[in-house]
Amino acid sequence: MHTEPRTARRAALVTALLALLLGFLSAPPAVSAPPAIAASPAPATAGTTFRNPLNPSADPFTTYWNGAYYLTSTQGDSIRMWRSPSLSTLLSADPVTVWTDTDTSRNRNIWAPEFFRFGDRWYLYYTADDGTDEHHRLYVLESERDDPAGPYHFKARLTPPNHASDFAIDPSVFQHDGRLYLAYSGLNPYQHNGLNIAPMSNPYTVSGDAVALDAAGGCPEVREGPEFLNRNGRTWMTYSTCDTGKPDYQVWMMSLPNGADPLLPRNWTQRSGPVFSRADDRGVYGPGHHAFFRSPDGTEDWMVYHAKTTSTYTYTDRTTRAQKITWNADGSPNLGRPLALGATQDLPSGDPGSGGHWINDDGRSSGDGTVAYTGGWNSGTGCATQCFWGDDHWSDRAGNTATFTFTGTRVALLSVRDTGNGIAALSIDGGTERRVDFYGAIRTGESVQYLSPRLPYGRHTLRVRVTGEHNAASQGGFVSVDRAEVYTS
Repeated sequence: MHTEPRTARRAALVTALLALLLGFLSAPPAVSAPPAIAASPAPATAGTTFRNPLNPSADPFTTYWNGAYYLTSTQGDSIRMWRSPSLSTLLSADPVTVWTDTDTSRNRNIWAPEFFRFGDRWYLYYTADDGTDEHHRLYVLESERDDPAGPYHFKARLTPPNHASDFAIDPSVFQHDGRLYLAYSGLNPYQHNGLNIAPMSNPYTVSGDAVALDAAGGCPEVREGPEFLNRNGRTWMTYSTCDTGKPDYQVWMMSLPNGADPLLPRNWTQRSGPVFSRADDRGVYGPGHHAFFRSPDGTEDWMVYHAKTTSTYTYTDRTTRAQKITWNADGSPNLGRPLALGATQDLPSGDPGSGGHWINDDGRSSGDGTVAYTGGWNSGTGCATQCFWGDDHWSDRAGNTATFTFTGTRVALLSVRDTGNGIAALSIDGGTERRVDFYGAIRTGESVQYLSPRLPYGRHTLRVRVTGEHNAASQGGFVSVDRAEVYTS
């Protein structure tokens, strides 16, 4: 049972390389890398591509509207929104808090916000409780103006009469044959977290009892996060199954023909088997709790979802990712397979891009960037799918440094978190150091360790210094360097 808050195309060379990288590095070998590595030539792809993650959080929802992408995700104590003109710069966007609540019955464990435009107002749907999971209920906010980022005011609690006092999470809304419906996960005869649909008379009023759907899922415990597409004469409902902490969290699908009543369960046709699930060969586990959005020019369909780089049963370390979807000959959506976290993908059609690029730990870069090392650093490919291009550098020798030199306005550092990692001191342009703990209770790759402040456009450095220190839970003081994402706007 889910009880906790909750990556179009890598270049062919990348895919082939990653497929050959096997093994798991359990202890760092005593191998030294050269003190400095010069950047190798790379394809001129900057500005037309992006890499995941889009955000270091779970339960994402994204839409493109009026020249920008808007993203929300589960934050727990509030609802925050990230806005960016390009998908490639969402990770570097600064969040805006669009909702907090003083009502103690609904200001805790705020999960899975989604927002939709009806008329000239936006309606933001979410679930929250009073600190007790079983008290999760459904709520909706209304914007003060025609802006996804609000401000918002509380509008209503969404309460199907036959489930007025029952556990409910993951609200979403969809239109079918011109009528509006609420879908959510909650108590029903089939699961504690089962799929329910109720009629709505407007975006904030439930107008009748909810009906339960006996949805398949490959595991008994969860059917949640319903999402909808309408095309080719049908409404397609995709939903997540299994506990989101499991590596087998996955997406299944049902469909409803136009003209059929969504409130009659027999009208829904179950698709056999998952339509989106773990990809061990790409280091992707537990992909799900997704949503759909259109490309800026409206010609492509995309999916945003969360997943992990660890097969460990855990609710932590889920990150937000996106990839393009296609359509099958039978008219159904084809979600494809999850791409590796750092796979380089073409931006959605009509996305203006940003000129950003990556710098790998071995010195390769897709733009203007280098990395230089002082002291003896270990290097290797043992981290395989958990690392960008399948390799990384690491050291526990105090005073050793790795310095990224780049041209841009902001830089993000991604690398492995692990139980033997310690504390690094990071500085921009030789300025004041910031201590960052690279420790992780579970080994996870391509984790966002640091996002720099915004800088004037120009040449800058990010220095990573090994301190040799670690927290009480860690088994060592290693600092890992994998890739940097450089932003130019």
